[in-house]
Amino acid sequence: MATQPVHERFVPVEEYLSTVYEPDCEYDNGIVVERNLGEFEHAYLQTLLAALFTNNMDVWGVFGIVEQRVQINARRFLVPDVCVLRVGDPTPSILTQPPLLAIELLSPEDTLRRAGKKAEEYLAFGVQYVWVIDPNARVAYRGTENGLERIPNGELAVPGAAIVVRIAELFEKLDHIRGKRA
Repeated sequence: MATQPVHERFVPVEEYLSTVYEPDCEYDNGIVVERNLGEFEHAYLQTLLAALFTNNMDVWGVFGIVEQRVQINARRFLVPDVCVLRVGDPTPSILTQPPLLAIELLSPEDTLRRAGKKAEEYLAFGVQYVWVIDPNARVAYRGTENGLERIPNGELAVPGAAIVVRIAELFEKLDHIRGKRA
């Protein structure tokens, strides 16, 4: 999720696009904005989710990629933690068409309010499904036109498709790696 400006000055979109940021930053109307990430839970869950979608590519007809720039308008670029694209969708350097699904993983510094705002932006752009996962609270949310909706059964799904992600299974894998017993 976005946290604070990287530069105090206006940065033209051309400069943003030609600059390498480590980690990649988002862009909001002339402001380069860094993202919270880099902690183990965030990185591991990001890896698990991208692998889950890609490993099920033949059955689900989709694949996952991490930290892919998505241009939602001429002066706004977001970088979801995981993008899910349909097999056969265009794959330009920067996505200018909505992915099927955008997944955001909250870092400890992120807030649900900010995640909800970002989910609204994705949905307004045309992303069909937005999921927000909070590793600290071990809960998941679905982005809706009315904000974030907590997933009561812990199953994130794409209606009409075989795509189902069980949040408890993700956290079991995280616990196993960390040597914790559920």
